[in-house]
Amino acid sequence: MDVDDLILVSVDDHVVEPPDLFEGRLHGEAAERAPRLERLENGREVWMFEGAALPNVGLNAVAGRVPEEYGLDPLAFSEMREGCYDVDQRVRDMDVNGVLGSLNFPSMTGFTGQLFMTLDDKDVALQLLRAYNDWHVEDWCGRHPGRMIPLSVPPVWDPQAMADEVRRMATAGCHAVTFSENPEKLGLPSWHSDHWDPFLAACAELGTVVCLHIGSSSTTVITAMDAPIDTMITLQPMNIVQCAADLVWSPVFRKFPDLRVALSEGGIGWVPYFLERIDYVYRHHKAWTNQDFGSRLPSEVFNEHVLTCFIDDATGMEVRHHLNPDHIHWECDYPHSDSTWPESPEMAAKYLDGVPDADVERITHLNAMRNFQYDPFAHIPRDRATVGALRARATDVDTTPVSHGTGKFQDDGIVTAMTLAERMGRSAS
Repeated sequence: MDVDDLILVSVDDHVVEPPDLFEGRLHGEAAERAPRLERLENGREVWMFEGAALPNVGLNAVAGRVPEEYGLDPLAFSEMREGCYDVDQRVRDMDVNGVLGSLNFPSMTGFTGQLFMTLDDKDVALQLLRAYNDWHVEDWCGRHPGRMIPLSVPPVWDPQAMADEVRRMATAGCHAVTFSENPEKLGLPSWHSDHWDPFLAACAELGTVVCLHIGSSSTTVITAMDAPIDTMITLQPMNIVQCAADLVWSPVFRKFPDLRVALSEGGIGWVPYFLERIDYVYRHHKAWTNQDFGSRLPSEVFNEHVLTCFIDDATGMEVRHHLNPDHIHWECDYPHSDSTWPESPEMAAKYLDGVPDADVERITHLNAMRNFQYDPFAHIPRDRATVGALRARATDVDTTPVSHGTGKFQDDGIVTAMTLAERMGRSAS
């Protein structure tokens, strides 16, 4: 396998929304109440919404920074790499990393768009949300045809409005929607209710993938406030196993046989044991729990409906034969702290070495193209979409890590959850 011949499509990256996001898209009260960027006295920049600050959290935009300066302190745009928030520069950063396509989750709105749910006037909330989705499809994804996979944000306070927005976005070429891995944590009905049926029915009908990103329940895995933060970072991807179990044992997949969900940034190495476990539970307990999958096993249901996604997972490659080979996807996670940018092709090559070419092509781009209804080759010839061809266009892009002298934890000893809570408290004040 020649690294330069790879074609890479990432189904998990992130956008830091630019200051002019809502300009020209709103009128009246919606324009007056839209989030606005403000600069604080200390030079930090935050989004202000309904009198509260929504900081540009540091770990959301560390691409290009020296690792010693990673942290949760809010940043000014001047301290971020331009590719975090400028789509023209983002494409340049994709080129230098050899990445053809990218699906981008929101930052300012929350992974599930739950920011807009906090508004008392839901008509205004819907206007803001639709303006956000239009910006994402038209400006972020539309400026460079073939380079972005659109992802919409749903109005989670109204399942019928969610269905309507899924349909509206589908007409704009958007076939992915972000949602919560555990809506009950947001004060909403769980996966086990019929509350979400209009939304899920629309997604199943249109082939829109429901993307469930780790952390989209607005909760993090904190075992103890004095535990090293490494504990939380370690557990974060695997924690999505809770969502996987919820979905398999819920009626969702049995009611909507065409529905597809993605466990975004969840990794895959843990999945084979999970599949073994749910089949064991079904065989041993179905007589009294009253679960009924007919002639199928829970593992078969999982592999039919669930798209798995990983950043760096050598173990997952070794056990991939337990998973649906048409549902495995690669991720880059730019510009977050787990991202492999700007050496994604080289890092991917380590665990793809020895994998048959047909599987490599599925994992790196063909699965993403099929499952997200994304066709980059309608705009970009295949021979110009490879790692080598893209990098040849970006030889002038500087990827040298830079230091801004901020966000350091070196004087804090072992960084714990309490350390971060105190830092965030000081930043907010």
